[in-house]
Amino acid sequence: MVKNDERLGNAPLGKLMFSMALPTVAAQVINVLYNIVDRIYIGHIEGYGQMALTGVGVTFPIIMVISAFAAFAGTGGAPLASIQLGKKNYDKAEQILGASAMMLLCFSVVLTIFFSIFRNPILYAFGASDNTIVYAREYITIYLMGTIFVQFALGLNTYISGQGNTKIAMFSVLIGAVTNIILDPIFIFVLHMGVRGAALATIISQALSAVWVVRFLTSKKSVIRIRRKYFRLDKTIVKNIAGLGISPFIMQSTESLVMITLNSGLQKYGGDLYVGTMSIMTSVMQLVMIPTQGISQGVQPIMSYNYGAGNLERVKGVFYRMAAVCLTMTMIFGGMAVLKPEIYVSIFSNNEDLIALTCKYMPVYFLAITIFGIQMSCQTAFLSLGQAKASLTLALLRKVILLIPLAIIFPKFMGVAGIYRAEPVADFISVTVSVILFITVQRKTLHQQQNP
Repeated sequence: MVKNDERLGNAPLGKLMFSMALPTVAAQVINVLYNIVDRIYIGHIEGYGQMALTGVGVTFPIIMVISAFAAFAGTGGAPLASIQLGKKNYDKAEQILGASAMMLLCFSVVLTIFFSIFRNPILYAFGASDNTIVYAREYITIYLMGTIFVQFALGLNTYISGQGNTKIAMFSVLIGAVTNIILDPIFIFVLHMGVRGAALATIISQALSAVWVVRFLTSKKSVIRIRRKYFRLDKTIVKNIAGLGISPFIMQSTESLVMITLNSGLQKYGGDLYVGTMSIMTSVMQLVMIPTQGISQGVQPIMSYNYGAGNLERVKGVFYRMAAVCLTMTMIFGGMAVLKPEIYVSIFSNNEDLIALTCKYMPVYFLAITIFGIQMSCQTAFLSLGQAKASLTLALLRKVILLIPLAIIFPKFMGVAGIYRAEPVADFISVTVSVILFITVQRKTLHQQQNP
């Protein structure tokens, strides 16, 4: 019988990519519901929904940092494990998995303690006002109690999809999301817990997902398993995980830094209502990027496995198909945000002023997202082939080098509108550079693999 991971190297490419990407796209859709469903319900709380939505939006940077550490260990280690699977080195793949799991446990403890101690000053720095701090504090206090569940659910699930089990990975997310959708209205409206209810529903849901993931990775159904003898921080393996994981970590953690910059700028030049628009736009951005992220994550194990096995033509075939589909997706869903923003905005609020203001600036903010599928494809390729430096360069370029400085400089000349205009300028430049970098770096990489 052919092992599940072996089909990554010999199954028909088109059919394989579809079978891998579809569950991952579904998982992305489900996963994004964790936060978006919370915001939808919170935004419709009678009497204070607008302020509560803004307050919860201020907590996004903390949530993004927690997710970034999960990506550091999970997304940093899973491609390495997939490459080892391509080489048939199962023992080495399990060592990587064990080290990653230990890293996630350590991160959970440190993050919970740090954010609990410095919660209030951090929330004010992220754009909270005296009107919204109470909602931000209520939400994040409860959310932090479930940090360990978030780390394991997000960080270890990549090792399930990395061995070709994308359906199992999807179910791990589905369990939590369905639970969250059921518990949210009960806790928020029936039990009148408000924002605290939304946070409690989220951590219970993440706990169920985490249990599912750990149970699978310790069972005989998994190609590689978490074993006690490998549940330790091996210096060499941790260094390799960190080398590749730093890129997705920066990509996600800088989202936190970006949110701080944008929220504080919007608070300074506009006020609470403008901060509220960013809460909605952040949610819409997640919706728009779901198909692209799902597709790229779904096909990443195929690229890594075949790169490890030396099947370079198969690697190229995966990339070209992925790039075409990802670009199509961002043009469709990003184009909707540009041409018909009200379709998205009305989901999150019934406040006419907030809806009108968000619809005014969303077309500008999302303008260059329409072509962002190209950069997502290039970054996925760099990550899949173990090109940490190139992936890190692109991660730093878009957010740290371009967007943050532009979001600080533009409003000095354009007012609050400059904050929204910084995003498309940064995106366009970043996409252009990613294509140039990909062409130059990957030719060299594939040539070296072909002639070791």
